[in-house]
Amino acid sequence: MKIIKGRYFFLSIIVAVLVASWGFFLSQAPAFQTLLAQKSVTLTVSAAADLNYVFKEIGALWEKETGNKVTFNFGSTGQLAQQIERGAPVDLFAAANKSYIEDLDKKGLIISNTKALYGRGRITLWTREGSKLNPKDIRDLTKPEYKKVAIANPDHAPYGIAAREAMQSAGIWDTIKPKLVLGENIRQTQQYVETGNVDVGIVALSLSVNRPGKWDLIPENLHKPVDQMLAVVRKSKYQTQARQFAQFINGPQGRPLMKKYGFVLPGETAD
Repeated sequence: MKIIKGRYFFLSIIVAVLVASWGFFLSQAPAFQTLLAQKSVTLTVSAAADLNYVFKEIGALWEKETGNKVTFNFGSTGQLAQQIERGAPVDLFAAANKSYIEDLDKKGLIISNTKALYGRGRITLWTREGSKLNPKDIRDLTKPEYKKVAIANPDHAPYGIAAREAMQSAGIWDTIKPKLVLGENIRQTQQYVETGNVDVGIVALSLSVNRPGKWDLIPENLHKPVDQMLAVVRKSKYQTQARQFAQFINGPQGRPLMKKYGFVLPGETAD
């Protein structure tokens, strides 16, 4: 009889432990679900080449704060848009001109309510460090000492379009055309100047500041505004995180960095 009672006592202890364990699991289930929901992902962001430096800084900050990763594909806005049209696996597209985002929206390739302006770009006359040349006015490019002038290809690069418009407004486009060397994107345009292959380039302000070299702003009334827009790509597998990164760029973490690189922020005016 004592042996049977002992067995019942032992079994009751096991049952009590199991019930307590199950109760603990149920109480912690929301925490486990949250943990699973916060599993780290890697975003693919196609971004205009003028964002090369600033987005790397913003991306590093994003990774540190969220634990998520971000991989950037920098290039000409027009070419990046074509890649998205062909089905490239992209989560977020940051274009150098809002017209490309709006065009993709018409084709149903981005999520409409994620469209947002994130900055207005400016263009500069940029010469490499150590160069004896230092143009102060866009009309200086007509002088004989400027033998080669680099701009981004205006067929698909918004900053190239702005450069062409500025030269047309200044009445020097036809004179400068024989001197032109076209970069596939605005970063490659700057590299032509850095390597000494050309004398001067018309590049983005965001690539000019905080870099070795000399630059002068080109008056923005010489070209249409370079209003830059981003949006989440409809086929993104990580739409929630892509939305969060877009908000991060336009939020208190990203805006100071965008301003550091010379962008005029949404809701602000140029200094």
